Amino acid sequence: MKLDENCLEVWFALLQQVPVLQTNNGPSLIGLTTIAAHLVKEAQQKQLLGSTAEEKAIVQQWLEYRVTQIDGHHGKDETRIILKDLNQYLEDKVYLAGDNFTLADILVYYGLHPIMTELSVQEKEKYVNVSRWFNHIQHYPGIRQHLPSVVVLKNRLYTSGH
Repeated sequence: MKLDENCLEVWFALLQQVPVLQTNNGPSLIGLTTIAAHLVKEAQQKQLLGSTAEEKAIVQQWLEYRVTQIDGHHGKDETRIILKDLNQYLEDKVYLAGDNFTLADILVYYGLHPIMTELSVQEKEKYVNVSRWFNHIQHYPGIRQHLPSVVVLKNRLYTSGH
């Protein structure tokens, strides 16, 4: 699935401040997750909001997590807690909502990008599940846009024990 690049540019712009979207035929929409969900529907990409009732609830949970925890974190201690919790959660998952790529993956990726950029290779290796997920999402078609690619794990050469 190829996402509309204009929607992704708007989503990235939303991350810089408290966003407001003035629609042509209604009231202004305020807030990152409200506007992102609206744009997903307008782009006719509703599967990004989840396909089952449970998946929809999980997507909403992660959108709230993005705004309340990731955007609201202060300092290294809170960052470590976020990364530790995410690392544990992602231990047996490809995507945040389970088996499908959703808006949760997009918004959490954009929220974590500045954090992942600042981490050392050793710190990224400590959070191997977050690093695996983050690397997967940054290489998803159309997602990274103009953000720099983040090197998450160094290449390892394994030698024989003989």
